[in-house]
Amino acid sequence: MIMIQEILVSEEVIDQKFICNLKACKGACCWEGEWGAPLEKEELAILENAYEAVKPFLKPEAIERIKKVGLYEWNELPNEYGTGLMEDGACVFMNYTPLGIATCGIEQANRAGVTDFKKPISCHLYPIRVSKNEDTNFEALNYDEWDICSAACALGEKEQVPVYKFLKEPIERKYGEEFYKELDIIATLLAEEKKK
Repeated sequence: MIMIQEILVSEEVIDQKFICNLKACKGACCWEGEWGAPLEKEELAILENAYEAVKPFLKPEAIERIKKVGLYEWNELPNEYGTGLMEDGACVFMNYTPLGIATCGIEQANRAGVTDFKKPISCHLYPIRVSKNEDTNFEALNYDEWDICSAACALGEKEQVPVYKFLKEPIERKYGEEFYKELDIIATLLAEEKKK
């Protein structure tokens, strides 16, 4: 682990290669797993405020499901809020493109200019997962290895793009440009050390 601005960053975030390969996985992270996308506390109100703008971009059955389960649910095991899920386990905000690739209704609304909220930061940062301990003010960025992303790892390896470079935009969105610059400098120094 390395420390940047009091945040621990796993070396896998620097070393692991990754480029999201939607043609291969079809966006399976939007329907696989046991819980919805993790939500930060401040995102709960943001989601509530954005919902009316997002609603036209959702499937009718998703709107009905949201009426039953809500926009988000409390998940005991990870001890955090996550987006609501359809009965089949897919995120309530998920749609499909004509090519059968999962897409996000929130992100579609953002691209249409009807909401400033891009999508949950946990989705934007994936495959980085943020671990937090509110009591100790501890925060760590870890690489989340998931077999559904094997094609993304293969593509990243082929193109030699590390996780942190692939995720420059969301890292800057959450932590700022200075944080990313520091991360990039440290990653470059570590790469040079490994060559020696």
